[in-house]
Amino acid sequence: MTTSATDSEGSAAHPRFAEALRELGLGDVAGQVRRFPDATRTAAEAAAAIGCELSQICKSLIFAADGVPVLVLMDGASRVDLDRVREELGAGKVTRAKADVVRETTGYAIGGVPPFGHRTRTRVLADRSLLDHPVVWAAAGTPYTVFPMPPKDLITHAGATLVDVRDREV
Repeated sequence: MTTSATDSEGSAAHPRFAEALRELGLGDVAGQVRRFPDATRTAAEAAAAIGCELSQICKSLIFAADGVPVLVLMDGASRVDLDRVREELGAGKVTRAKADVVRETTGYAIGGVPPFGHRTRTRVLADRSLLDHPVVWAAAGTPYTVFPMPPKDLITHAGATLVDVRDREV
């Protein structure tokens, strides 16, 4: 069950994300944000709350490539292959970023990181698996909010490079 709790601008999205939507000319998307009473912090929680396939969730994951933050957008049913990310970036070492780095880089807590509208500009990679669905769901800045968007539009607005970084052994 979704709730109708909204900010003063009429969106359930995190205020920074709602502002990013307006700046991108996507104000109509703010009205499509769904807020849930229980956390949608994980892809499985989000898919269950929305009633969609796990692969229709777009995870926004921050990694450190040679110490530099990079955002990877991945479908909810897949894991990121760090070696493939390292090769794609030409990096020596890629690790999952710690929670404080995620918040410092994006302005959001893990479990609520949206695909765009971050505090700082980072390099963005989007796995091709996101294109398997006409619409995907992503976090809207909090662990309780999500929004729908066609994956091609989401990838464009995130400024992402389309890549193959999915772990094939899952």
